[in-house]
Amino acid sequence: MERREFIKICAAGAALAAGNTFALTNTEPRFYSRTRLVDYDGRPLKTSGLQVKQNYIFHYPFLGTPCFLLNLGKPTMSDAMLLTADGKSYHWKGGVGVDHSVVAYSAICAHRLAYPTKQISFISYRGSVSSNIGKANVIHCCAEHSEYDPAQGAKVVSGPAPQPLAAIILEHNKNTDELFAVGTLGGELFNDFFSMYDFKLNLEYGSNKAQKPATGDVVVTELTNFCRQQVRC
Repeated sequence: MERREFIKICAAGAALAAGNTFALTNTEPRFYSRTRLVDYDGRPLKTSGLQVKQNYIFHYPFLGTPCFLLNLGKPTMSDAMLLTADGKSYHWKGGVGVDHSVVAYSAICAHRLAYPTKQISFISYRGSVSSNIGKANVIHCCAEHSEYDPAQGAKVVSGPAPQPLAAIILEHNKNTDELFAVGTLGGELFNDFFSMYDFKLNLEYGSNKAQKPATGDVVVTELTNFCRQQVRC
């Protein structure tokens, strides 16, 4: 368990022992429209077609909120206990697909809300170690060097981020191998995101359209095709 997570849990436990029963509460899943993930041509996305350790991006649960879709290439940890910035606990149940290797998370960094745009992205999954990044297989944000482990519910492994990335709840149809996004789990930052980037999002999507719910089919594309420049700190 990460030191910061251990400290949060101990502090919450102490508060509970002192009679402050409100100190630690569960964060329940939040369910939105059930959307089918499709490729650029509108064909249903199949987990068998996802490249291992490739950055894929889609927008959910709103038209302007980006998410990462990742095939980590190996089974992920299940039933990980995590905490939001305000001390609420939740359990992430692991990935989906045949070998439980497919995961999805909000691509909005939990520190300063950096996110992938069509012009540039400071945040992405790194499958290998680089000269500046000491860890492999993490989601790294170059804005302030927060790092998240996607194999363990996107928990924070280093940097100033106060909580994990919000997880996107996926459903996998075993018969068709199709994927559906149905909700979120963990600390949502959508209200802060819309407030901070209101002007920019209105220019890109039109007045308040970025806040409209994603419905029906949602297009998934590789980050390299979505974004003109990825910052590789």
